[in-house]
Amino acid sequence: MSHNFAEIVEEVKQLSTEEKEELQDLLEKYLIDERRHEIHENYQASLKELHENKINFSSNVDELREMLSHD
Repeated sequence: MSHNFAEIVEEVKQLSTEEKEELQDLLEKYLIDERRHEIHENYQASLKELHENKINFSSNVDELREMLSHD
């Protein structure tokens, strides 16, 4: 990246209100996409653990606490 963060912030200050709003919309969309990607990766990791029988299920509260204490 040729600009450092402070330079980018200064450049953003020079934008018009309309351009700043558009940039805000874009950043929100990028953040949403990144979060979706992270959720998908976690889902894939969970599926892998499920197929490898590394996931335990229980409705017993004491058993669940015991499982959590080992993590």
